[in-house]
Amino acid sequence: MKNVILSAIAVMAFGFANAQEVKYGVKGGLNLSNLSGDTDGMDLKSKFGFHAGGFVEIKFSEKFALQPELLYSTQGTRFDDLEVNGYEAKTCFNLDYINVPVMFKYFATEQFFIEAGPQIGFLTSAKARVKIDELNIDNKEDIKDNFESIDFGLNFGAGYEFTENIFASARYNLGLANIAKTEAGDDSKIHNGVFSLSVGYKF
Repeated sequence: MKNVILSAIAVMAFGFANAQEVKYGVKGGLNLSNLSGDTDGMDLKSKFGFHAGGFVEIKFSEKFALQPELLYSTQGTRFDDLEVNGYEAKTCFNLDYINVPVMFKYFATEQFFIEAGPQIGFLTSAKARVKIDELNIDNKEDIKDNFESIDFGLNFGAGYEFTENIFASARYNLGLANIAKTEAGDDSKIHNGVFSLSVGYKF
């Protein structure tokens, strides 16, 4: 992981040194997230969340750019078919991350671009919310100890610049790291998956 971080820093330093144009901006939007992997037959459903943060667009030419970002992102999953003592429990896992994507952008036209790049995520909070309506139960529990503190994945997306300042984009984050914290002999694997829609403003 240290090598990944050092490589990202080196790429960004190279980008600044060779940039023709550098712009700063903010972005935010909706997430539709889920977990995949060894889920013990649970019928996991996607949950809505949001993301917000800032970025730097380092443009090398009219066609190519590098875009490091720093985003706060709410993710997780939910499932409604869990039975507890004969009662139906609605459960939601809320996982909050600070994500650092480094996106490589290609402008197919002056306004339309496609993008791809790695992302590292740092888990800041993990809570389970369990609701049993028949018993008027609505409890929250800290489950951060059950998840790894660092996530890693790849992003793929596309976007459109309406003006020099305003743009919108869609992106999918494919989680590659196992975020389940397991004991010796347990090879269970859980991965993040997040589809996001963003709007942004470049200064």
